[in-house]
Amino acid sequence: MTGQLVLPLELPGALGREDFLVGPGNARAVAFIDAWPDWAQPAAALYGPPAAGKSHLAAIWARAAGAPVIAAAALERDIPDGPLVVEDVAAGTPEAPLFALLERGRPLLLTSAIAPAEWPQGFGFTLPDLVSRCRALLGFALWAPDEALLMGLAVKLFADRQVTVPEAVISHMIRCLERSPAAIRDFVAQADARALAEKRPINLSLIKELLAGPPPPALF
Repeated sequence: MTGQLVLPLELPGALGREDFLVGPGNARAVAFIDAWPDWAQPAAALYGPPAAGKSHLAAIWARAAGAPVIAAAALERDIPDGPLVVEDVAAGTPEAPLFALLERGRPLLLTSAIAPAEWPQGFGFTLPDLVSRCRALLGFALWAPDEALLMGLAVKLFADRQVTVPEAVISHMIRCLERSPAAIRDFVAQADARALAEKRPINLSLIKELLAGPPPPALF
């Protein structure tokens, strides 16, 4: 029987403060965001691996501070004053506009895969004043989560898709997958798509099938 066609649509995640899962690997970053507007410095960076929660935490602050969110690759010189979120500082980020933002002393939150002190070497920044600013910028890591946090993340991701999955099924999934938020996110999407296509519940049988990989090709 032909499975139901599932369109590859990304469902919006729940990005409220109450939806953010706090654990040992992100507690300092969360405490800093929660302290707004009583920040010791006007600018800071959140850094860590993909799907660790950087954009979610930045979105929480953006709503609290009334800050627009822009991509670092799209930075230009003429950016309006006021609080701002700059997402994904990386190689290729325009150096002069980034330095100008850091010089203004405006409320500023940046996200990146690596610590700001490592940006000059890691991303090839050469502007001397920017190099100094990067090394002095306050940074908060979002590290790899523990098992409890991964469990909570999986529950949240399924809930974002309006799916409830038994705890025992999620626990088995977490034990067998790479221990990273990105791996959990991708697997949840895969499980949801398979369940929709085959009109099946997300249960232990389906999870084990996905973990085992695709079936071998039929022999003719």
